Formats: sequence, C-alpha cells, structure tokens
Amino acid sequence: MLDPELTAQLKRVLTSIEQLLPRPIPRIDWSVTTAANWHRHSFAGYLEPLDVVESIRLEDLLGIDEQKSVVEENTRQFLAGLPANNCLLWGTRGTGKSSLVRAILNSYAPRGLRVIQVDKDDLVHLPDIVDAIKAEPYRFLVFSDDVSFETGESSYKMLKSALDGSVYAPPENVLIYVTSNRRHLLPEYESDNRGAMLYNNEVHHGEAVEEKISLSGRFGLWVGFHPFSQDQYVEVARQWVGKLCAKRDTTSIWDDEARQAAILWSQQKGDRSGRIAYQFASHWVGKRLLARG
Repeated sequence: MLDPELTAQLKRVLTSIEQLLPRPIPRIDWSVTTAANWHRHSFAGYLEPLDVVESIRLEDLLGIDEQKSVVEENTRQFLAGLPANNCLLWGTRGTGKSSLVRAILNSYAPRGLRVIQVDKDDLVHLPDIVDAIKAEPYRFLVFSDDVSFETGESSYKMLKSALDGSVYAPPENVLIYVTSNRRHLLPEYESDNRGAMLYNNEVHHGEAVEEKISLSGRFGLWVGFHPFSQDQYVEVARQWVGKLCAKRDTTSIWDDEARQAAILWSQQKGDRSGRIAYQFASHWVGKRLLARG
C-alpha cells in the first residue's frame, strides 16, 4: 500500500503535468470549417476552428482594385490546381492587406479554399501545421498577419526554408500568404548600405542588405499597398458613406460639408487609408442619422 504522503505527492505531479499538456481537441471537419487558428501550447500546438470569420467581401474593399486583382487571380490559379505563388502583401497600415485575405476566403470558401492563421512566432511549427492538412481535399492558405523579424529568429529561418523548398517545402495544397508593414520583413538601417560596392558601374549590395532581400525575394508575388492621395481617400470615404447609408435604406449623406469633415478626420489621424475612410464614414453616418432621430 502506497504511503499517503507519497500518493498525495504523485497526485500533485500528475496535476502539474496535465496543466502542461494540451486539452483533447477533436479533429477539424473542414467541410464545415473554413478557417482555423494554430494555438500554441507548452510543447507543441494544435489547430483550433474559428467559429466567426469577418464577413467582409471583395466589393467592400475600395481603392485597391489592382491589388485585389493580382491576389485574387493567384488564388484562383491555386484553387484550380495550377502553378501559383506564395504572396507577400506589404505596405502602409490600414490599407486592406489582411482584409483582402479574409475577403478572398469568404468569396472562395465554397470552392474549397481554407485559411489557417499562424502567429509570426509560431511559424517555426510550419511542418506540424501542414502535416495536419496535407491529406485534406481542400486548398489551404497559411496566413500570417503583420509579420516582421529580427535576423536569426527561428521562425524567420523556418519561413525562409519553406519558401525556398531546400530543406522543408509545404505540400501542393498549401500556399503561404504573409502581410507586413516592411517590404523585406526585416528592419532596415542606414548602416546596411555601407557594404555596398560599385563593380563595372553596377551597385552590388552588401551582406546585410542581401540577407534582408533574401527572405522577401523568395515570395513569388509582392503586392504593395500604399497611402491614398487626398482625392483617392475622399472618394473612398464618399463610397463608404453611400454604402453605409444604403444598408439603412436612406440616401447618401454626402455633401461638401462631409468632404471637408473627411479631410479633417484624416489630418487628425495623420493617415489616409481605407481603414481611416471607413472609420470616418461610420462616424459621419451614425452622427447624422442619430441627429435625425
């Protein structure tokens, strides 16, 4: 018979171990689940279904028609089993990078598109993630939002390997879509250019710059998102005001006063983007309709 004190100690040890282990998660039914999140745990991680996906549509994204066309076409190639590229969506915050990926999911989920969201720090688990989905009859975008690295991070090395395919390559039913405010996903410093040299009238980058370009260069598609001009911003704000009014069966509340208010709003925010335009439209329409009673 075990000593009571030893039994109590064993129970405490087992309780501690149970807290470290991931809770049992049923296998995801991808026929009804369109998106999942990689949930990190103490020793590994697991895929957790996302019950609610933002209901944004492609037609809701205004002022980025060229970017929509490029990313949508690449995704359609992928869904058709044709050659397609991993994609880096880079540029100014609030310009619709992550919203575009979610809108594409909403548009193409009926055709078999699925998305797995992965935090930047969890990209080191890419082999485990794709191992869980490689046999599924669906097409998956492994999506990591707002990514930036410091050189030498383990997730940086894993992503580089996956994109290059030299050591580890995802299966044919997986593409990688990443968003970043940085074109090369790494901080850039003035000192990086000190290693550059001129050879036969051509500029050759130094090692620091070459290392930073080496990761982003492995993405087949670079899609840039840039700040709007004032005229573009005002036009997107006008369209959003019209859309929000139409949802409430009222005529658009847009006039010169709204235009001036939209410009002032962007100046106060210090930014001109689709996000800022939508925020203004929500403020303006809500304020005006509330005043009407």
